[in-house]
Amino acid sequence: MTIHISTAPCCWGVDDVKNPFLPPWRRVLREAAEAGYRGIELGPYGYLPLDPDVVSKALDEHHLHVVAGTIFDDLVNPANLPALLHQTHHICALLKQLPSVKKETRQRFSGPYLVIMDWGHEERDYAAGHSDRAPRLDDATWNEMLEHIRAIAEIAWKEYGIRAVIHPHAGGYIEFADELARLVDDIPDEIAGLCLDTGHLYYAGMDPVASLRTYIHRLDYIHFKDIDQTIFDQVMNERIKFFDACARGVMCPIGRGVIDYPALHNLIRELGYEGYITVEQERDPRNAGSSLDDIAASRAFLARMGF
Repeated sequence: MTIHISTAPCCWGVDDVKNPFLPPWRRVLREAAEAGYRGIELGPYGYLPLDPDVVSKALDEHHLHVVAGTIFDDLVNPANLPALLHQTHHICALLKQLPSVKKETRQRFSGPYLVIMDWGHEERDYAAGHSDRAPRLDDATWNEMLEHIRAIAEIAWKEYGIRAVIHPHAGGYIEFADELARLVDDIPDEIAGLCLDTGHLYYAGMDPVASLRTYIHRLDYIHFKDIDQTIFDQVMNERIKFFDACARGVMCPIGRGVIDYPALHNLIRELGYEGYITVEQERDPRNAGSSLDDIAASRAFLARMGF
């Protein structure tokens, strides 16, 4: 079992490039390396420069490589499709010009990946974690969203050789168990795989261990995070947006929360998963002063677990 543990800029609160409080991207790379990581995601479109020479030099300075790029945007609205395709071309072009990452024997597709997440709907943001109250897309709108995902995935693969992976995300229109199951039925494996996130699965009311087992045949990439049960119980009893819950500390360093990482370690060994697992811990960027300590603690815990 060859597992590479990487991290992502969301651990520093980097989710919206328009947020005025984001830390400098060079600091994120430096602290990721200081915490013992060798892989990192690009973060949201436009956070790291799109200049491959600038990014490659900075990565080399910190002995890092990029394991994934991200589209984190409205996948539903047809008017947003040109922006999605624009992002796809720019992200994939950058990924192809950065140093390649090694493919392990049992890894389904080599990285880096293009992680696709739906986001930007207030009606679902306030319903994050509440399957019973979250509005669902009608069939026509659902199918239109899937056509947008197919268009992104086909550009990524056919023009750049980048594997697209779909990430169910709290507060988006692909979050809950019924939506994940429908997605897998409607998007063939040859079009896109899955990136499953232990924290978002738990937030959406799913068992991370059972979900990874169920969807291992579609699983290309994994995100690890942990959830503070006390804060989770509090925010589930409030009308609160997902990232406001993150600012309250609902995500915590791995090993300090409710998710059963010994069981996940056993499962991953049993299933023979190889490749990349990325540590994440969403927060408000104004709380990024503790990011280095937190991601170092997560990395140390996973090392003790045998990852």
